[in-house]
Amino acid sequence: MTIENLETLHFRLPLKAPMADATHGNMSHFEVVMVRIDTSDGFQGNGYTYTIGHGGAAIRSLIDRELRPLLLGADAAEIDSIWNRMWWHLHYVGRGGLAAFSMSAIDIALWDLKGHQEDLPLWRLLGGTSPSVRAYAGGIDLHLSCEQLLAQAQEYLDQGFRAVKMKVGMPDLDQDVQRVRSMREFLGPGIPLMVDANMRWDIDTAVRGAQHMSEYGICWLEEPTIPDDILGHLQIAQQGGVPLAAGENLHTIYEFRSFVESGCLTYPEPDVANIGGVTNWMRVADLARAHQLQVTTHGVHELHIHLLAAVPNASYLEVHSFGLERFMRNPPPLSDGIMTAGDKPGHGVDFDWQALDEFRASA
Repeated sequence: MTIENLETLHFRLPLKAPMADATHGNMSHFEVVMVRIDTSDGFQGNGYTYTIGHGGAAIRSLIDRELRPLLLGADAAEIDSIWNRMWWHLHYVGRGGLAAFSMSAIDIALWDLKGHQEDLPLWRLLGGTSPSVRAYAGGIDLHLSCEQLLAQAQEYLDQGFRAVKMKVGMPDLDQDVQRVRSMREFLGPGIPLMVDANMRWDIDTAVRGAQHMSEYGICWLEEPTIPDDILGHLQIAQQGGVPLAAGENLHTIYEFRSFVESGCLTYPEPDVANIGGVTNWMRVADLARAHQLQVTTHGVHELHIHLLAAVPNASYLEVHSFGLERFMRNPPPLSDGIMTAGDKPGHGVDFDWQALDEFRASA
């Protein structure tokens, strides 16, 4: 199953509505960089990564200039070997960042291809026994007034979600606490509520914020401070009184190992689109399981649903607000808080290529 061709595609997609969080500010677009791999025996696999509006051209260039020549002629079935070749080829300039995003798109394509070859959906290929996982609505909503925030939460409930995440990181911590209080009162005690600070706070603010929010029974506080500060996370975990989630900005298994072994995380949160693909995501899930932790996800729920369905220590699936499902013919269905992966081979995502083509970025 020799790799005969590797093609990249780059799209700049408008959001359904403007969004904002505490670190990235106002957002109007996101980018998707896709990789299409064809093999000598007629199989094809598609993989992709995404950005929050910047860097897509650099990812595409890195794949085209550095990784495509490395992989042409390789055996597509030797996924772990290919992963290691990419890792060491880019190690000196990589170990995360653009290298991890680029490797992710290729690795996902290889696993999709393997699913097609073996005629198995990815969740089953990876050892799963059930395609259903718990899902939560991941709101990107810091720009909304409190009234708009609650109206959006009602829309999520009407869509079938039974867990909700909201953003914090306002200029005044009291505003954040009031918004969390209002959301909890609106949802009632039975709906899990996650809170995401997007790295906004220093340690003291994060501790105070966590202590205030612990009163409202939040499921977890996500990314309370910068991902480089493991000891800071540990202090927040020990003094804040709420479970912590983090990992969407960690790009290597070694970063996750340091966080997990420190004891500061309750919910490791790898993102398959920036951790190095399915291969490395599964390593993080195994690491979490060894420490009796449940793993959660960030974004690209149409891919992550397969991965959570494949592991015994799955927590909630984040259904992100970016809305790539607008360009899919078969987004996974949601019912009463449960989202279900399909049975098509590989990841099974069926893109509307004509709709996507309108937003193709220039080379």
